[in-house]
Amino acid sequence: MALYHKYRPASLAEVRGQEQVTRPLSVALDNGRISHAYLFSGPRGCGKTSTARILARSLNCEHGPTSTPCGECASCKALAPGGQGNLDVTELDAASHGNVDDMRELRETAYYAPSDSRYRIIIIDEAHMITQAGSNALLKVVEEPPEHLIFIFATTEPEKVIPTIRSRVQHYPFRLLTPPTMRELLLDIATDEGIQVEDAVYPLVIRAGGGSPRDSLSILDQLFSGVPAGQQLTYDLAAPLLGVTDSSLIDAAVTAIATKDRASAFSLVGRVIDAGIDPKRFTTDLLDRLRDLMVLQAVPDALTGGLIDAPAAAHPTFTEEVAAFAGQDLPAVAATAADGLDSMRGTLAPRIMLEVLMAKLLAVGSQPTVPASVSTSTGVVQQPGSTPAGQVSEKYMRPSQRAAMQAQKQQSEPTVQPSPQPPAQPTPEMPTQSVPEPPAPVQPSSESAAQPFTIVQLPADAEVPAPAPEPEPEPQTSTIPASAQESVPEPVAPAPTMGVTLEQVTAVWRDVLEALSTQRNNRTARILLTSAKVVDVRENTVFVSLLTGALAQRLNDEPHHTDLSAALTSVLGTQVSAQAVTGSQLPKDEPEAEQPPVAPAPAVPPVQTVSPESPLPPEPEVPLPPVSEPPLPEPDLPPEPSLDPAPALSPEEEREQEEAEMARAAYEDEANYDHRTPLQVAVELIETELGGHVYER
Repeated sequence: MALYHKYRPASLAEVRGQEQVTRPLSVALDNGRISHAYLFSGPRGCGKTSTARILARSLNCEHGPTSTPCGECASCKALAPGGQGNLDVTELDAASHGNVDDMRELRETAYYAPSDSRYRIIIIDEAHMITQAGSNALLKVVEEPPEHLIFIFATTEPEKVIPTIRSRVQHYPFRLLTPPTMRELLLDIATDEGIQVEDAVYPLVIRAGGGSPRDSLSILDQLFSGVPAGQQLTYDLAAPLLGVTDSSLIDAAVTAIATKDRASAFSLVGRVIDAGIDPKRFTTDLLDRLRDLMVLQAVPDALTGGLIDAPAAAHPTFTEEVAAFAGQDLPAVAATAADGLDSMRGTLAPRIMLEVLMAKLLAVGSQPTVPASVSTSTGVVQQPGSTPAGQVSEKYMRPSQRAAMQAQKQQSEPTVQPSPQPPAQPTPEMPTQSVPEPPAPVQPSSESAAQPFTIVQLPADAEVPAPAPEPEPEPQTSTIPASAQESVPEPVAPAPTMGVTLEQVTAVWRDVLEALSTQRNNRTARILLTSAKVVDVRENTVFVSLLTGALAQRLNDEPHHTDLSAALTSVLGTQVSAQAVTGSQLPKDEPEAEQPPVAPAPAVPPVQTVSPESPLPPEPEVPLPPVSEPPLPEPDLPPEPSLDPAPALSPEEEREQEEAEMARAAYEDEANYDHRTPLQVAVELIETELGGHVYER
């Protein structure tokens, strides 16, 4: 018999590690507070079905309901582990019996009274596998069961149970066992079996079982089967059987990573591959070891406090390995190993991925040399000429921010006094009335400060005063001569954008209709425009003529007007609107307002550079000729249409005329369609493209 069958608990007190469930259930049974439905949820192999059988045994005990069944009555013996069972306790596997027919049959038999027990109990395992229709069929009896009926649902996914059932049951969550609790359970079973187990084997079994008592007992049962009679279950016997990496390889890998021994690390990879160990399993075991070391580094007494499950002989090794890592390298190494484990899933080259991971682990904690262009405070690399981190480029600053930054720069730069100029030598020539060329702006040198200077022309007998040590800046006088100012051309207005012409619209009219059907998906407007004609284009407005006023009014309504304008804009590439008219009734152009004559520009007085003591004679004023614009040519307007309105039609006549026009347009479009059958098209392709001939039988 398997160990998990042999050591199945027979009472709530024997259930290990589920005190959050067994304690309230025991109190409820002893107080007689029995519910009509229970829901046990949790991971696989943690005791849900076993607890459901114990609850049924406790409810139907002759001395019950009680949390401690007597084990002597007929019901207790029948429901004990290994018993023959009871007709009043039905156990159903919903994974294979979860459809609506099974639930209907269960509902019909549920109303029968128990034969020789106190309650009729129905245990439904894998309750999340019940179909939606089956859950609905079972809902009524779960909501209002008879007094003798109790439901116990067991599932690993309680969120998949429909809310209407989940809200009517008492929910008890199960959990996996902790390593200390699991170790006590395995130790008790090994003692009862009379097999000696080495202390280093228990962590392997606990880690392989994943906290599930059933899985751990199955692994232990397999290990017990391979132990010779009278011998001990050792680590060397259990490790290869479970496929775990030898602890010596893990110790060597941790030491190589901590000491940055690259040769030992990559030779270790070869040893792992030669030993036939799966690289993914090696990475998993290495990550488990790094986790233990990280916890030990954070909590020095983790080995004795139960946070790390390791044999006592390995405690000194763990302490030495933790001391080999400096600073925060250990968490970074563990994070890198976790990322590498994810990258190994589904890889076709596991050895290469393991070598890449080993290179990354060796690189963790290396401190590269910080170049001069790297900010030591932020660690951000700054290229030459780039804006420091945290500052906005001057290009994207507001005017006020840019002015403040420039003022701050001027204050931070040292002020350089302008060098004194030597006194100018007097020249015998007198100033003439000819105005010299405007001087080029003087660029200040790097040694002089940016101070504005005024350039003036002094007479020969003028005395030049000595320069002051700190001259005050004076406003700069314009030195542009009058002739230069008179020759400055007036700003020219930008040329108006050329609009769309009637010829352009007429040339692309078919494309406009195609865009209206395909891009805008407005087939109604396409039919209305079948017999339409473009008659005029004014100010990027296309006038389309239709036969009747009803058709024109409908085309001007939304969404036809918007779709037609959008199609015109898409084809012509410019913003164009459309307007439908009847016949040739175009809107009249408003007469252009007569433009007043342009007055001549006033003469601009010349600006000359003069000396404060000897002014130059003024230039004679030359009046500007009046500017006259040529008369605008009269535009070629089409002949004015007749102002006689079209005869009014009644609503019925307009609707009949519109329907007839749309039917005629649809018939004209249909004539252009290809009405050949697929067989005719295939025959034509064979004859024209392949050069074949089709013969009829």
